[in-house]
Amino acid sequence: MDVKEFLSSSDILVDVRASDKTQLLQELARRAAASLNLAAEQISAEILKREELGSTGTGGGVAIPHARIQGLKRTFGILVRLKKPIDFQAVDSKPVDLVFFLLLPAESAGAQLNALASVARKLRDAACLRRLRSAGGTADLYDVMSA
Repeated sequence: MDVKEFLSSSDILVDVRASDKTQLLQELARRAAASLNLAAEQISAEILKREELGSTGTGGGVAIPHARIQGLKRTFGILVRLKKPIDFQAVDSKPVDLVFFLLLPAESAGAQLNALASVARKLRDAACLRRLRSAGGTADLYDVMSA
């Protein structure tokens, strides 16, 4: 699945300030809810429930918080570059500065795995990470992520 199918340039956030993981995830849930016409509480609850199973901090300063959402019609993503890295209880214990917030329809397991895999592939690539971290603004980040 191509990242462009679920990430739009308007859903790229640069220099976001977050005090901690929970606050960031709740803010992203509110933003997603407004775009998707869903309840922020539902999205936040599912994302935080997933985090309780184990951190989605994949290492190298990257996190891919994700959840399946009832009533969601299409996969939806938000890419965030933080102003200052935060603790995300990542697998390598390093703070996170790049976050891809991914919401998946509850019904479509195959497409869900493809979307998650495509994001994970991009965010494991060292050259892609360097470009994301040095990109000038939202348009540059979108170009790097969707290339």
